[in-house]
Amino acid sequence: MGRNLRPLVALGVRYLYARTRLSGGSVYSTQQLALAALLAVPIACATPVGVDRVSPREVQRELTESGLSSDRPSAPTRELLTRLELREAFDEDPDATLATLREGLAPTGDADRLFALSELSFLQAERTHRADAALAAAVYAYAFLFASEIDPTRDAFDPRIQIARHLYNRGLTRGLATPDRHKFAIASGRHPLAFGTVDVVVEPGATDWFGWQLENFLPAADFRVRGLQNRYRQAGIGAPLSASLDRQVAGQPPPGASHVAPRLRVPVTAFLRFDDVRVGLASGHLVGHLELYSEDQRSKLEVNGRAVPLELEKSSSFAAMLEGAPIWDFGLAGFRLGDYLPVGGPADRLVMLYPYQPGRIPLVLVHGTFSSPATWAQLVNELENDPEISKRYQIWLFIYNSGNPVPYSGGILVATLRDVVKELDPNGTDRALHEMVVVGHSQGGLLTKLTVVNSGNHFWDRISKRPLDQLELPPESRELLQRSLFFEALPFVKRVVFMSTPHHGSYLSDFKVVSWLARLVQMPARVTKLMIDLTTHGGDEFLVTKLNRMPTSLDNMASNNRFLRALAELPIAPGVQANSIIALRSDGPALEGGDGVVKYKSAHIDGVESEKVVFGSGHSVQEKQEGIQELRRILLEHAGVAREQAPH
Repeated sequence: MGRNLRPLVALGVRYLYARTRLSGGSVYSTQQLALAALLAVPIACATPVGVDRVSPREVQRELTESGLSSDRPSAPTRELLTRLELREAFDEDPDATLATLREGLAPTGDADRLFALSELSFLQAERTHRADAALAAAVYAYAFLFASEIDPTRDAFDPRIQIARHLYNRGLTRGLATPDRHKFAIASGRHPLAFGTVDVVVEPGATDWFGWQLENFLPAADFRVRGLQNRYRQAGIGAPLSASLDRQVAGQPPPGASHVAPRLRVPVTAFLRFDDVRVGLASGHLVGHLELYSEDQRSKLEVNGRAVPLELEKSSSFAAMLEGAPIWDFGLAGFRLGDYLPVGGPADRLVMLYPYQPGRIPLVLVHGTFSSPATWAQLVNELENDPEISKRYQIWLFIYNSGNPVPYSGGILVATLRDVVKELDPNGTDRALHEMVVVGHSQGGLLTKLTVVNSGNHFWDRISKRPLDQLELPPESRELLQRSLFFEALPFVKRVVFMSTPHHGSYLSDFKVVSWLARLVQMPARVTKLMIDLTTHGGDEFLVTKLNRMPTSLDNMASNNRFLRALAELPIAPGVQANSIIALRSDGPALEGGDGVVKYKSAHIDGVESEKVVFGSGHSVQEKQEGIQELRRILLEHAGVAREQAPH
């Protein structure tokens, strides 16, 4: 009883008591008087039907919940169960209720019942972990989407369409899982259904990918992504999966196969196409063809004469590739140890996220000091999931030991890019390959500039008074000096982008503690041998005196360093566009600010096509969305998209 009724009841009791005493009648008990008072007072309790005020969010959850995210079916399914007086029956005996629904299924149409069968089958699969129920959910959802009167292009606002799409995708994932439910099985065979069987047919070559075989298929739905700012998924039909490469299978590997990331996870989509699904539902036996697609193969399917996008998820595959990867430990180790690489050897310094794809512009990313290619993770995730970028560019990652001398690492970068382009396109027919963009962060920006300058003797004359060909050096040491101090602009690099680059030095490198850190660097064996050769029989005392000891990258980035000053004096080669993205911690005047490692005055250079200052950012501007989106703008401009989309 509500509190507002208590005074009324008390008043009624006193009134009846007084009336009985005045009339000389018998005295009633308190309980009798209270009952009489209740009958006499208008009732103000909640009515059987009415409304309760709650938050709009709670109402929205009730209206949009489904078996995909809760233990209750969606409103359309509950409505059908109510009309058929089966709502309580499903809770008591789900299998019998499903059988009853199926028995009443019409040979055509009947979208309401197909949808309910799919959702209730999925709920049963989630409760019991039964693959046959999950696969049945996929069959019913397929029939609802492609073999009923529902037309997704017409009924865009029917909430069942999106639910059914997810029921198909997740039902397929669960229904064709391996016995341990950890992987997705790509294999032909007969599978039981809750009401019959389905023969799954996989055509030969379904798992072929660029000459390799895909294996170890993991459902994207089973993994939560951490560390990435955004988890992207292309909405559509099919089970999004992540696959690895079986590199042992004999076959013709694609060009540049040795550069493909060793831990690569390939995002693919599985689609089970049923032969005459309504006939199969009626007979209890279906035939389905399991198709497998990667993004490079197609992004849409035709089903029953209708174009349907494929569901694809790249973020989870990318994150799975980075999970536990040794590259995360390379930053410090790669700084200290000049010859150390996390995997492979010197030939593996260029890592491709996909095999070489003619017609797509290479985007080469060069990391900074104490760093590794893993620091590009946020940027790669954003660009790879941008359709305008991903269809025009292919991302390559350069890895180097960031404690080594800058000219030494720059020479490796130049030689690596030259060799890869020659390997991939010996006849120079791929125009896109010769529109390369190189992006460098921090020290990586200095290496990047070395790809687009013509140095002549500009570096050499600062440390030697004799021409290189007059020094008495072994061929390997002479070649090392030639590669590290004499640069010619690479003709296929058409744009460079500098991100937080210390063109005029990092003020941290001017601190005394940096000279102590520099002594922790263990030089590469080739560099150590070069110093010995120069000292013992190089024949140039001035050169030996100037070098004193081989400088580390930290030495090279000091504001008074001879090499850095010489590099800053060199102009970028004609025909090459350059852009700067500079970070500032504060919102104050740019000229007085810095990012904690590099001051604006050092990162700024004249002659660039554009300069973007990202305020409120630390040194890692490549991880900030403002920096990433500026790079995206530059890339679209470079690819001519802005010109293509401009009004005529």
